[in-house]
Amino acid sequence: MPESRSHKTTANRIAKKLNTEYNSGEGVDIKSPKAKVEVETLETVSGAPSQLRGYRGPVYIAGTNQQALKKAFEVTKGTTIGVMDNMGKILKLSTRKK
Repeated sequence: MPESRSHKTTANRIAKKLNTEYNSGEGVDIKSPKAKVEVETLETVSGAPSQLRGYRGPVYIAGTNQQALKKAFEVTKGTTIGVMDNMGKILKLSTRKK
């Protein structure tokens, strides 16, 4: 599935904020010493928790829009995964330990 423009824009914006680079290949989208972030659209957000499985330290799903954020809150309920908006603002803190 081709990458959406909103996904790429959001990923690059958050990577810049975390002083790292966006990884468009396999694995998590953004890796920094501070956090691991998986950027998702409404269509892909439900698969994000499995993509973040196995990573140590704070992990987040970043939604590209309000609908994706709503779905991200639903799929992360009761988990250690946090949620970010498309600007990189943390809306739900990750409780995963380093």
